[in-house]
Amino acid sequence: MDANNGIDIGGSGAFVGSLKRNNAKIREDRAISIAEDAQIIYKREVEDLEIQIKRLKRERDSMLDLSPTTADSLVLATDFNSKDFVNKDIAIGVQIRNLEIKLEIARERYNYLFG
Repeated sequence: MDANNGIDIGGSGAFVGSLKRNNAKIREDRAISIAEDAQIIYKREVEDLEIQIKRLKRERDSMLDLSPTTADSLVLATDFNSKDFVNKDIAIGVQIRNLEIKLEIARERYNYLFG
């Protein structure tokens, strides 16, 4: 204890221990923290891409359901816009393909960076 103010500065608490750490230990702790954060975010990004692809595939498949109200009803030929259907189908296909490419790259990098 310090005679002047009654404070024990030789303790072994977390604060003093943190101040006494050597440079290598500080770098190691920082590296672990950074790597864990990056890995979690990278993993989440891969999972989000997988979910986006699944949702787009479901949306594309649901475009084939031409029964607007019940399983027994059908869209009239005059109500069906072929051009809109084709454009939307292709657009979704392009989105899926772009996301698949992005997912492939993300998975490869994740495996490379985090094993």
